[in-house]
Amino acid sequence: MGKRYGIIKPGRTDTNIRYYGNDELKKILNISLLNQHGYKISTISEMNDEEIAEKASSVGLFSQNGSTDENLLLSLIDMDEQLFNSTFSGLMMKRGFEDTIISCIFPFFHRIGIMWQAGTINPAQEHFFSNLIRSKIIMATEALNKHPETSANVALLFLPEGELHEIGLLFYNYALRARGYRTIYLGQSVPHDSLYRVITICKPDLIITGMTNPITSNDFMSFSQQLCEFAPGLNIYFTGPIPAGVREMLPPNARTVNDLLSLMHITQKA
Repeated sequence: MGKRYGIIKPGRTDTNIRYYGNDELKKILNISLLNQHGYKISTISEMNDEEIAEKASSVGLFSQNGSTDENLLLSLIDMDEQLFNSTFSGLMMKRGFEDTIISCIFPFFHRIGIMWQAGTINPAQEHFFSNLIRSKIIMATEALNKHPETSANVALLFLPEGELHEIGLLFYNYALRARGYRTIYLGQSVPHDSLYRVITICKPDLIITGMTNPITSNDFMSFSQQLCEFAPGLNIYFTGPIPAGVREMLPPNARTVNDLLSLMHITQKA
């Protein structure tokens, strides 16, 4: 958009790979906003940085009429908790908590992943945003004020050893509790050897696990077979990316889930 007019000037690494710093990312957002509000790129190219920022602010970048994605991205870039909270609250009022997470936050995490791979954000910014979402999910779970029946189904949730990205699992825990399940949340990087004893003590009705780190087909098959042998009478849901070609070889009580909505649909029927 701004490249032809020379508006954006990316930096270069020692190996000549192009990257954008925080100031350039914010400038891209401002240019995009002005263009959406009728400013031609040729006109924007004649403005200096201060004029672009001032014009963008005047058309409501930080108002309720501003783009939600742009506000989330700005809160990430600037590590601005106040902007994040106001944007998240606005989404909550319009969509409710569950739809905000499913339809807005998780797609935004995908965008963050692309930006991280491209080198346009750093790990500290990603951690900042992830921890804000983590806190929101934990608070929403605590605020449910639901007391499951003693006969309610029990769901055991955990991530295998080495898996530290628990945002998705935390949301599953919230959604299951909201649907009347009793949940036992073990969290991230649970040693495999301890699972059999946990399953024996808790006697869950279903198990939910998952992984985001790259894994070979052989390692996934080994993990899923051992876990399914621990609990042969339970449905065990594996979330996240599944290596190609293994679904047809999984144990009969293994279930694979492609996305959040499909898991919510399945568990609602369980």
